[in-house]
Amino acid sequence: MNNKKDLLIVAQGDSVAVALRDLTAGEEASFGGGTIVLKEDIPFGHKVALADIKEGQNIIKYGFPIGHALKDIPAGSHIHTDNLKTNLSGVIEYKYSKTQNVIKAAKPETFMGYKRKSGRAGVRNEVWIIPTVGCVNSTAQILAKEANRAFAGQTDGFFAYTHNMGCSQLGDDMKTTQKILKGLINNPNAGAVLVLSLGCENNNLDVFKPLLGDYDPDRVKFLVTQNIEDEYDAGLKILGELASYAASFKREPVPVSDLVIGFKCGGSDGLSGISANPLCGRINDMLVARGGSTILTEVPEMFGAETILMNRAEDEKVFEKIVALINNFKEYFIRHKQVIYENPSPGNKKGGISSMEDKSLGCIQKGGKAQVADVLDFGQSVSRNGLNLLTGPGNDQVSCTNLTAAGAQIILFTTGRGNPFGAPVPTLKISSNTPLYERKTNWIDYNAGQIIDGKSFEDAASELYALVLNVASGRVQTKNEIYGYREISVFRDGVIL
Repeated sequence: MNNKKDLLIVAQGDSVAVALRDLTAGEEASFGGGTIVLKEDIPFGHKVALADIKEGQNIIKYGFPIGHALKDIPAGSHIHTDNLKTNLSGVIEYKYSKTQNVIKAAKPETFMGYKRKSGRAGVRNEVWIIPTVGCVNSTAQILAKEANRAFAGQTDGFFAYTHNMGCSQLGDDMKTTQKILKGLINNPNAGAVLVLSLGCENNNLDVFKPLLGDYDPDRVKFLVTQNIEDEYDAGLKILGELASYAASFKREPVPVSDLVIGFKCGGSDGLSGISANPLCGRINDMLVARGGSTILTEVPEMFGAETILMNRAEDEKVFEKIVALINNFKEYFIRHKQVIYENPSPGNKKGGISSMEDKSLGCIQKGGKAQVADVLDFGQSVSRNGLNLLTGPGNDQVSCTNLTAAGAQIILFTTGRGNPFGAPVPTLKISSNTPLYERKTNWIDYNAGQIIDGKSFEDAASELYALVLNVASGRVQTKNEIYGYREISVFRDGVIL
């Protein structure tokens, strides 16, 4: 990757470069080893043609086509949605052609975590309140507030994770809600959990408890609010018991191989796939090299780059699971009569992303170079070390909830436009550019824009990896923890009665 003051070429053979600042028509802009006179204004993060591109000709970025030219595009012109169109259409067939990327094993390391009786490890020791239904959301919030006052200092805090699901749902949609809630209950960052029920909901405890399977009754307790006179008094009593149980766990050295890290991008711009996402890819590979587990989600943002991931499947069985992951989500779009390859966000376009391929080729950079070890459904927990792919949309709240339910103890969340959202687990925000980092210091934890400014990927990866371990060890809180951005949103695809 050539990095100069004005324009950046991402990969050898690219026909476009990306503006590193707002550029003006008539300006002579420099790129790796040359200059070009601009025919139009080029906003920060947007693309410029490095040579004449004919109508119908592919436009190359990241070393791959990101679409084709809708008309002749002279060198020095702005390339965006008005003159570029995706090459993608419909459901396609795939063939497995394995790419052998070997991640060399690294020396084992440890962090200071909480070893759970289940064998998993937490990076926080919190008490979570999980409603089975939205009707008891306010009850859960009141109980969390009162418990934080009554039992302060015993744990890392009490948190209620409210949602609007759990009743009036049918069939597979209700099952998805139950799987997600089960996954949240099992996340090891929760030292203890109160499952709070109304009593008459579809997802009542008679239905839901059997789906939890084996659970530790000291760690997970239940309360049906319709069955008692004073749910606040009863709830606080249970939370006191849970706090005492959680307080029995202390930080101790835990192998990095016990870490499960989720990766997410939201509010992306034209530099997300150039700085922040590939930086996360290096962190991904560093964790895999130490035996850890990583999760990449946002299936629609794999469209157009899915074959790269398919060819990194460990074997044909995993390849077939990736094919099903992609095609099932395409069929979800078709079932709802929506365009499969629509760029999902106006903010993405404003930031310089012009097509689904442009978005996806940048998005999957977070997956590094590791082989794909497994593919997970909603609420399915990570069981294999290495890179895992997780079903779900690109929506920030839904995908971060899915990552948490899959067992992620930390989420690395890249952004070029900015986003304060946080998951129940520490959500480490990484800016793709320095102006965002400097403007939103109360949102951003790490500035990957330093890479655009000249810092090497190696130095940035070393810094970010150290930060991840400090977050895991409790030495650093992420901005979402400090400012209280902790939310969930359960995926829904069905009838509400």
